Amino acid sequence: MRFFSDNAAAAHPAVLEAMAAANALDTAYDGDALSRKLDGAFSDLFETEVTALWVTTGTAANCLALAAMVPAYGGILCHREAHINVDEAGAPEFFTGGAKLLLIDGPGAKLSVEAVAEARGRIRADVHQVQPSALSITNASEYGLVYTPDETAALGEFAHTHRLGFHLDGARFANAVASTGASPADLTWRAGVDALSFGFVKNGGLSAEALILFDRELADNVLRRRKRAGHLLSKGRYMAAQLLAMLEDDIWLDNARAANAAATRLAQAAGDRLVHPVEANEVFLRLTPEEAATLRDEEFDFYDWGVGEARMVTSWDQDLAAVDRLAAAIRQL
Repeated sequence: MRFFSDNAAAAHPAVLEAMAAANALDTAYDGDALSRKLDGAFSDLFETEVTALWVTTGTAANCLALAAMVPAYGGILCHREAHINVDEAGAPEFFTGGAKLLLIDGPGAKLSVEAVAEARGRIRADVHQVQPSALSITNASEYGLVYTPDETAALGEFAHTHRLGFHLDGARFANAVASTGASPADLTWRAGVDALSFGFVKNGGLSAEALILFDRELADNVLRRRKRAGHLLSKGRYMAAQLLAMLEDDIWLDNARAANAAATRLAQAAGDRLVHPVEANEVFLRLTPEEAATLRDEEFDFYDWGVGEARMVTSWDQDLAAVDRLAAAIRQL
């Protein structure tokens, strides 16, 4: 009974069907009919004109966006626990040619305007220190907390007041939308976001993520960088097919709601074991090593999160009987 990662979830049947339907002769790279539909489909979703690109990984989406915003000598303001800092093996520095991550603390891996302003205020405006060029946040955060539209807008206003690009790492953006009930537009461009890494693989996709550019002037830069980085696939129609299938009938949102609901069931069983509020599909619990071993003996799979804590992640296709069994097992500890 796997609660290790939503990366391990199955692909949604509609995704596989769409890829099979795309298995016909068409133009190569991103000139095919399906890839050409992405701008329009995502523009409808976000209620504004966007440039939408398929990419192979969330790391590529994050780093291509940041590289288009940040020069090699610039800096990226982000949380110390941000995925771009702790889980991307230096990829932001690699893609940007050397830009520096400027790390900020905050509860739940979330940034506040006050914390960002304080961090930026400590940087002297001279040639001896790296100057920030962009602000990057993660929604939902690495600890499963979500930014509301107002919180995002406050950060967006700060970013643009200080001439910073504003990037949103949305590996679990769908879960944030489902949790807040806000529109995708209110959590992104209406709040000042310039580029969004829109995650699909964790939410029922197979091998395609979306990079959404609200600042469309970034598009040419990103397109060239995508090719140079080796991420321009020759048969892009299979990538586009996945994304379009997930948008059809709001599968992406229904899947996120299902994953969030499963996490809520676990949270209700956890009580004061919860390390963070459960606002998306990640549950962080206080467990002794002995308690963790007890759960594993009952065939539950999850991730140890340091000493005395565990992370459990629910997926769109989680077996609810297994969720209830894990909830009961947690109550019995």
